[in-house]
Amino acid sequence: MDAPLVGPVRAPDLHVMTWNVRRRVRHLGRRSPDLWSRRQDLVRRLLDAERPAVLGVQEALPDQLELVTASLGPDYRWVGRGRDAAGVDEHAALVYDAARLRVSAHTHHALSATPHVPGSRTWGNLLPRAVVAAELSDLVTGAELLVLSTHLDHLSGRAREASARMIRDLVAAADRPAVVLADANARVGAAPYLELTRGGVLVDSWDVAERRLTPPWGTFSRYRDPVPGGPRIDWLLTTPDVHVISTGVNVARFDGAAPSDHEPVQAVLRL
Repeated sequence: MDAPLVGPVRAPDLHVMTWNVRRRVRHLGRRSPDLWSRRQDLVRRLLDAERPAVLGVQEALPDQLELVTASLGPDYRWVGRGRDAAGVDEHAALVYDAARLRVSAHTHHALSATPHVPGSRTWGNLLPRAVVAAELSDLVTGAELLVLSTHLDHLSGRAREASARMIRDLVAAADRPAVVLADANARVGAAPYLELTRGGVLVDSWDVAERRLTPPWGTFSRYRDPVPGGPRIDWLLTTPDVHVISTGVNVARFDGAAPSDHEPVQAVLRL
């Protein structure tokens, strides 16, 4: 078996992951590391080893999301919809272990001035962006948790900052323990990071964890060798009342090949 960075954990601990699995792209060369036909088994192997109870997955097309869920096991379910008006484009879905967690409610918000209009965009982003939020109840401990998964815009800094402000307001209004799982397309310390952590509503799991399982790898390697101290653009943020036991950036390679151009970020939490 492939050795996990974290692997399954027992209650009251909760294993949470955020990962951009990289959408399937057409018309690539046969040797491109980006080919989904070459990567899908690597994605499956990593998820089969790790089995987080909660996964925020970004850029997943519907068939890729099916593979992600199947790789985790028969008890896993997901909530969310595609970012476009039809709901069939890239997903920033929340995948969860239904044997451990129950979803009591979930919402999909467009990251725009009209969040209840699917596919809407108003802040300068060329592509629609969204956040999926789910209220989870732990079937073992009874603890409740709000989890949000999002993928901020890759071009517009204004859109990233406004989106971060909206997500922060959603967390603050919920007034309960929360986790934000994000491909932020921005470095730690940039405007969206400062907006999300403003006022202490959210904290960076990397900063507050009792234990770091890995060096501070960058999370956007583009299939190259991982870089210590590289840009960490994928974030796992929590409200201060969530106890972060450990965290790490998973730079697993399989015969030298990376499953995605992003590295998963993982944490073990206790509510």
